[in-house]
Amino acid sequence: MTLYPEPTAGLGSWSRETDTALARATALPSTATSSFVILSEAYTIEVSTEWEPHSHQAHELLWTKNGTLTAQIEGQIFTVSEGHGLWIPTGALHGGRLTAHVKLFSAFFAPERTTTPFKAPTVIVMEPLLESLLIHLSNRDLGQEARARAEAVVFDVLKPSAHQLALRLPEDPRINGIANRLITNPADNRSLELWAVDSGISARTITRVFRESTGLSFAQWRQAVKIHRALELLTNGEGVQDVSDLLGYAQPSTFIDAFRRTMGSTPGAFTSAKLNI
Repeated sequence: MTLYPEPTAGLGSWSRETDTALARATALPSTATSSFVILSEAYTIEVSTEWEPHSHQAHELLWTKNGTLTAQIEGQIFTVSEGHGLWIPTGALHGGRLTAHVKLFSAFFAPERTTTPFKAPTVIVMEPLLESLLIHLSNRDLGQEARARAEAVVFDVLKPSAHQLALRLPEDPRINGIANRLITNPADNRSLELWAVDSGISARTITRVFRESTGLSFAQWRQAVKIHRALELLTNGEGVQDVSDLLGYAQPSTFIDAFRRTMGSTPGAFTSAKLNI
C-alpha cells in the first residue's frame, strides 16, 4: 500500500477533506504465496485516506477500529463502521475512503479455496470470534495445522449483516448530476421542483428515472445519502445535534427518526454501541 498526498476531488463518495492521502493498492499483498487460503494484515491510518479504483485477485474482507470505511463498488456505495466488515469479491472494481486515526484490517481469501455464498459485495457481521480468528491468522509464525483449523472456523462464522447499507448510484446521464451534487452536499434540501428547474427536466422524469436506476424514489435516495454521511460523522465524534444541522435536517427529532428507520437504532444508541465495542 502506497500513500501520497493528492489534492484532487474524491473518488465517488464524499468530498475529499483537506490533507487526505491517496493510497494505491496491489492485486495481492507481497506476502501472498501460491498456497495461501486466508492472508490477514493490519494498518494504522493516521490521516483521512482514499484508495484509487482497483481490484484484487482474491476476495477481500475489510473492517476497522475507531473509524468508518466508505467504499464504492461497481455502482454502489457502502458505509461500514466498527462491528461490521465489507466483503469484496475477487475482480470487483472498488475505491474507498477511511476516516483519520483508524486501525484498518484486511483479510484476503484465495478464490479457489473459498466456499461462501457471497457472490456480490456484502456487509459482514464482525463477531468477536471472527475478528479474533482473522487477527490470529495474521501471525506469520503460525503452524500449518493451527492455521488450517483457524481457517476452517472462519468459514463457519462468516455471516451477512441484517443491515446491508448499500446505496446504488444511478446510471443515467439525466440525473447523474443531481446524484453527484447530493453526494457532495447531503444537506442540499432543494425541492424536487427546484431540482427539475435547475436540471432542465421535469420532476416526473426525475422521480421515474431515480426509481428505475436505483430502486428508490428521489426522496428515499436522498435520505439514504444523508444516513451514509451520518454514520461517518457520528463515528468521527460529532454529536447528534451537530450531525442533524450538518445534514440539513430542520430539527434533531427528524434526523433521529430517519436514522432509526434505516439502521434500527437511534443515533445515540449507535454511538454508545461504538464506544462500548
